[in-house]
Amino acid sequence: MRCIERRAALRRWLGALGAALVAGSVVPAVAADEPTATATATAETAAATETATSAEAAAPASPPRYLRLASPATPRNAVELRLRLAQRLVASHPDTSYLSRTPERLWAIPVLQVDLNADGSVRKIVVLRHPTTGDQATELAIAAVKRAAPYGRVAKLPKPWTVVETFLFDDDLRFKPRTLDTE
Repeated sequence: MRCIERRAALRRWLGALGAALVAGSVVPAVAADEPTATATATAETAAATETATSAEAAAPASPPRYLRLASPATPRNAVELRLRLAQRLVASHPDTSYLSRTPERLWAIPVLQVDLNADGSVRKIVVLRHPTTGDQATELAIAAVKRAAPYGRVAKLPKPWTVVETFLFDDDLRFKPRTLDTE
């Protein structure tokens, strides 16, 4: 989340910088017999103004949506539980997840072990793999797991009630559970 906020702040800052440069820009002195240099300076000024305006318009206007899902049915086995966890993660985070083809280069790949209570709520989350790009993706993955809970009553399943999920984060900090990666 912080990376998205930083990108938006950077876009606003660059837009303001571009506007300030355009407003107070110093156009180099041009000899009267060089009309093409003046036209070039005017075109560069217009392009800078257009870039500043588009950078401000590209900044996100609202925070991402998170959906509260109804309580699911009881899973019949551990495979169904793992699939349900992955599906609920994507369904409850429509703005911060993706199901399209996984990019060749991923920004981060955290791996979480999710321990559940008998009612399907999250008891404990253990990070099995920290990405080298920082803890931001790990924090987003942990928050996503907590928001998507409960995962169905697991009391009839054999213990331990544990699911290990790998999160595939792209450059826009959107995730895809590896369980749903069918490629």
